[in-house]
Amino acid sequence: MSNLFSIAFVMAAVAAGAPLLFGTLGEILTEKSGNLNLGVEGMMYMGGVAGLAGAYYYEQMAGPAASGVTAAVIATVCAFLCAAFGALLYSVLTITLRANQNVTGLALTIFGTGFGNLVGEAMGNAAGGFVAVSQSTKSVFNGGIPVLQDLPVVGKLLFSYNYLVYLAVLVAVVLSLFLNQSRLGLNLRSVGENPGTADAAGINVTTYRYLATCIGGGISGLGGMYIVMAQQQGVWVHNCIAGKGWIAVALVIFATWSPARALAGSLVFGGLSVLRLYMNWGGNRLAPIYDIVPYIATVVVLIAVSIRQRRESQPPANLGNAYFREER
Repeated sequence: MSNLFSIAFVMAAVAAGAPLLFGTLGEILTEKSGNLNLGVEGMMYMGGVAGLAGAYYYEQMAGPAASGVTAAVIATVCAFLCAAFGALLYSVLTITLRANQNVTGLALTIFGTGFGNLVGEAMGNAAGGFVAVSQSTKSVFNGGIPVLQDLPVVGKLLFSYNYLVYLAVLVAVVLSLFLNQSRLGLNLRSVGENPGTADAAGINVTTYRYLATCIGGGISGLGGMYIVMAQQQGVWVHNCIAGKGWIAVALVIFATWSPARALAGSLVFGGLSVLRLYMNWGGNRLAPIYDIVPYIATVVVLIAVSIRQRRESQPPANLGNAYFREER
């Protein structure tokens, strides 16, 4: 394997793993509070279509004066807020109304998928066929760091990605420090482990769960925006998330609820998703086999983690359970 081949594969793996990392980090934060939100796929759809809508309609209003950087900022904010709104709906149902978390999460996936496809196609029809952002906006989502990306070898490996890749890594580092080094993070973990004890210690369980779930949903939505704006070049494609939200849910278990391990896990699964582009043995006849490799790996990971039953692989003790506050 030549050096050029290795660099190209690593770059493709990083780019493909970035949306998975966003989804995984958002779900880790959510599950640390004790909420099991299986609606990651739906929130990624919501974030993807909202990000595209924000950038597109900004460009329509600004006209020739539109800035690609401003469009990207608006897209990021819109994606985060829309996905967070989906997580808020989940929170109201499961935290306040104490609905079943598994059923509610699946309902959010169905709702978010339908919402994304409906709005995305409606935007395309209104625009006369399809929605597409300007070239300046596309360059923001596909360009690397100026000057540094031109360095030999190191420039391509470290500095040739769009800002969302670096944002995903930053979120992973900040989330790891927050959960392990801050008092608020320790409070959040105590809410997920034993909400009754946390409540007795004066920690507001409801507030922590609402904030963690909504912020986690917003982070997951950024993964959907990455797929639409970077991988799909700012064009809405029907069913574009294509199950990546479910892979992110499995990655949470693979990473043993650790943001640091999520970095490695997303890189591995990103590499598996682009494997056929670099190891296409068997030609087009085996192409479908390569396409399902990430999903097969997801099943294998779930089985392996279940068999090992290591203590560090265990989820928060109260994951998936509603908290009933005792009146004193």
